[in-house]
Amino acid sequence: MVRLGRIAKGWRLYVLLLPALAYLILFQYVPMYGVLIAFKDFNAVDGILGSPWAGFVHFREFFESYVFKSILTNTLKLSVYSLLISFPIPILFALLLNQIRSRMAKKFVQTVTYAPYFISTVVLVSMLNVFLAPSSGIINNFITLFGGDAVNFMARAEWFRSVYITSGIWQTMGFSAIIYLAALSAVNPELHEVAIVDGASKLKRIRHIDIPSIMPTIVIMFILGIGSIMSVGWEKAFLMQQGMNLTASEIISTYVYKIGLLNAQYSMATAIGLFNSLINFTLLILSNSLSKRVMGSSLW
Repeated sequence: MVRLGRIAKGWRLYVLLLPALAYLILFQYVPMYGVLIAFKDFNAVDGILGSPWAGFVHFREFFESYVFKSILTNTLKLSVYSLLISFPIPILFALLLNQIRSRMAKKFVQTVTYAPYFISTVVLVSMLNVFLAPSSGIINNFITLFGGDAVNFMARAEWFRSVYITSGIWQTMGFSAIIYLAALSAVNPELHEVAIVDGASKLKRIRHIDIPSIMPTIVIMFILGIGSIMSVGWEKAFLMQQGMNLTASEIISTYVYKIGLLNAQYSMATAIGLFNSLINFTLLILSNSLSKRVMGSSLW
């Protein structure tokens, strides 16, 4: 009764939640009905319910296929490297940006670093093709200027992950730092004043005040990162793919796109996507439980 009374008292706030809840239900939960396709030999004529059951046949075909090991390895490597390398950068950037006292300089740096986030993936990959072109790219011009040989970065499999991760850091670093800047703004300034009186340097204040204060936010963001470790965006990887770098650039999301939309193997594509989601869900549960036990911070 007490809870119902609180809901009735704040009914206006719950009304504001309705559009978000409707969006979540319609576009996140209702489509889960389509997961049935993974266990059926789907055809558009009979529909989802009318298509015959296939059980775990499509899962077995994927696990036994010659591409399973390679695309799983590529996905894990790209995801883990991206998480380990890209995750600390926005934190360090936010800590450094928070030390800028000039308001104008701070706004300028924020604008410059936020701007790349709003560049579309297609434009970003086009920029990479221009900058890294073997004959006319600015990077190769510098390499040849100092006596080196031009490198076809976009076509070499060994360079694919480096280019993917580096360009991702450049594009998302500023925008990803927003949440850490927000957390830093909540730090009690009296703590810094006391530390300054005690003679603490900026580095010590960052280490002993700022970082511990935003640690719960860092832990939550890291858990979310682990929970989506297999969800590498397909668009950028697909646009960067070439025949010569396919051994490193073919990941689960691009493979699902090819066999699902291009080859019309809907059941197989759904089975692979479900397998991918189950791994993400398992990692999210495990990382959240581990964080709750070790750090005392968790999503729930």
